[in-house]
Amino acid sequence: MTDQNDILFERARAVIPGGVNSPVRAFKAVGGTPRFIQRAQGAYFWDANDKRYIDYIGSWGPMILGHGHPAVVEAVQKAVLEGFSYGAPTEREIELAEAILALVPSMEMVRLVSSGTEAAMSALRLARGATGRKSIVKFEGCYHGHADALLVKAGSGLATFGNPTSAGVPPEVVQHTIVLEYNNLQQLEEAFALHGKDIACLMIEAIAGNMNFVRATPAFAKRCRELCTQHGALLIFDEVMTGFRVGLHGAQGVLGITPDLTVLGKVIGGGMPLAAFGGPRAIMEQLAPLGPVYQAGTLSGNPVATACGLATLKEISKPGFYEALAKKTRSLVDGLKAAAAAEDQPFNADSEGGMFGFFLMNELPQNYATVMTTDNAQFNALFHGLLDRGVYIAPALYEAGFVSAAHSDEDIAATVAAAREIFSKR
Repeated sequence: MTDQNDILFERARAVIPGGVNSPVRAFKAVGGTPRFIQRAQGAYFWDANDKRYIDYIGSWGPMILGHGHPAVVEAVQKAVLEGFSYGAPTEREIELAEAILALVPSMEMVRLVSSGTEAAMSALRLARGATGRKSIVKFEGCYHGHADALLVKAGSGLATFGNPTSAGVPPEVVQHTIVLEYNNLQQLEEAFALHGKDIACLMIEAIAGNMNFVRATPAFAKRCRELCTQHGALLIFDEVMTGFRVGLHGAQGVLGITPDLTVLGKVIGGGMPLAAFGGPRAIMEQLAPLGPVYQAGTLSGNPVATACGLATLKEISKPGFYEALAKKTRSLVDGLKAAAAAEDQPFNADSEGGMFGFFLMNELPQNYATVMTTDNAQFNALFHGLLDRGVYIAPALYEAGFVSAAHSDEDIAATVAAAREIFSKR
């Protein structure tokens, strides 16, 4: 049978760089042909050959209810009939803002945008404008979108300023970005001792999802908060991935840490392009049109996206939702651990809410350098083995996975059985 995915990929490469509109979709890390998705429903999607997969990427997080949830579909269909976009205010964007603020106590005001990159970039500009400082702190392995100042790798020495990780980003653009090792208290202390008076903000994924699933330790997160307060810097939690994913109050709720600014995305749009950033009124009122920090967007607060997001937030706010979701996710993680142990496969995993990650090693990594020691060839064999058996996980070992409310016990059992079969043949 002719593989329709191969045909589509060949067409795509002729007109789209790499054949994809976001790099990880190209399967470059794992090899092979990307699956071109035709439709999705519940916990599954189907590719161009009409092969069904159990979906553990969930559009990289937002499909927390699964695909095509009836209440969300109904809300979107109604919104579409009213109009796609107006470029003017709507009541629905106020309702979504109110819903977000009710669930994230650290935020008193919020601004809606269209992507996580846009939200993180805007929060960074706001932090610099509010503090009058230039330098920012981020951590290796934390991804905050593709804004120039955030595409940075660590410098050559401890607590030094970073170097660009992308062509097209001049060194001068990242000269004020300090890149530190995640969960390294010594580097954190030294950075603030050396640069504290110049630091506008520290931006962190408190549960990182782009070096797979790695938690900030409670002590590390607490010290980030203390040092920012001590030195007059703003603490920014990037919760594009974790917001409403790991719990109803995000990673800040899990850790009990109050950031100055929060960046949200994914779940708040229910799968539509929508993101946000917010914080205390005094900081947020620095934004135009009230203050001197400029930020704008033609499609911000899009009426269809806000309808999708509102319907999603309503469903996940129902009593017992997160308890049930976390139970499913833990069942998957525990099942995979047991399957690996039965076949003497080095393996460890962790989860929070509906987000999980696993590593083909005996210890859970604490930083990016340790994550990088993972055996790529072993992961690639596992990825393709699962794919062949109708299980779709992220096509890169540095990405977290996601369970939805639509995943069944049977889906999880099938996934675990597939993994054990692959482990047994290694």
